[in-house]
Parts: sequence; C-alpha cells; structure tokens
Amino acid sequence: MTSVKRIIALLFVTFVISCSTNRSATETKPLFEILTVREDGGATIRFFEILSEEREIKMLQNDETLGKKIMGSDINTANFVILNMGEKTSLGHSITVEKVEESPNQIIIFTKDNEPKSKVQEEKEVFYYPYTIVKINSKKEILIQ
Repeated sequence: MTSVKRIIALLFVTFVISCSTNRSATETKPLFEILTVREDGGATIRFFEILSEEREIKMLQNDETLGKKIMGSDINTANFVILNMGEKTSLGHSITVEKVEESPNQIIIFTKDNEPKSKVQEEKEVFYYPYTIVKINSKKEILIQ
C-alpha cells in the first residue's frame, strides 16, 4: 500500500509541475508608456512629433534619462511621440495622454492640456516649455487628437 501511495504522490507532483504556468518571453507589452512629463525643456511652439526612424530613436537613447527606458529592440517594435505644449509664463502646465486606442490600421492618442491647479503669478520675461514623451509599442500609423 505504501508503494501505491508513493506512485500516486509522484504522479500528482508530476501533474502539478507540468501544469504550472510559466511566464513567456513574449509577454505582451502595454500599448503605450509615458517616458517623461516635464514642465520645462521643450520647444517654444506647440507641436507633436512622431519619431519612427532609427536615427530619431537613437537620438532619444542618447538622452541621459530616456536612454535607460529605451531598449535597442524598440527601434523595430515601437514609435515615440513628443508632445510639446509651447511657451508658458508659469510653472504648473503639462500635457498628458488621456487614453490611447488601437484600431486595425492605426493608433489614436488623445491628449489633454493641464493648467496649474492654483493661480500662479506669471513671471515677467521667464518662460517654460512643457513637454511629454510617449512610447507607443506599435509601428502602426499614429494620429494625435
């Protein structure tokens, strides 16, 4: 009887081990990742730019902070979007991504301009340039709204 129990236990352990889930190397990445949101350091005019070419993405990799967040393989699997808010006369402004939707042919990014939460006195002759950089884990066409 003891050997039967051992065989059953061995079969049970073998079954449990073989049925356990292993994380696959091909785990799905989120559709988008916010790499940085800054209140200053962007461009003087409002514009959105999509970086999809290798030389453009390598430029981001050279940035001290962003370089740690961008892998070499991202050149083939991701696009990057720079959202510049333009010139502002006080801190507290930002541009954020409200949501990102994926259709069969494209990615649609919905943005929102955020104003300072409290009344901030504007500084004379001092300007700030808020921007956000987003990684889109897709090579589909990107539309920004």
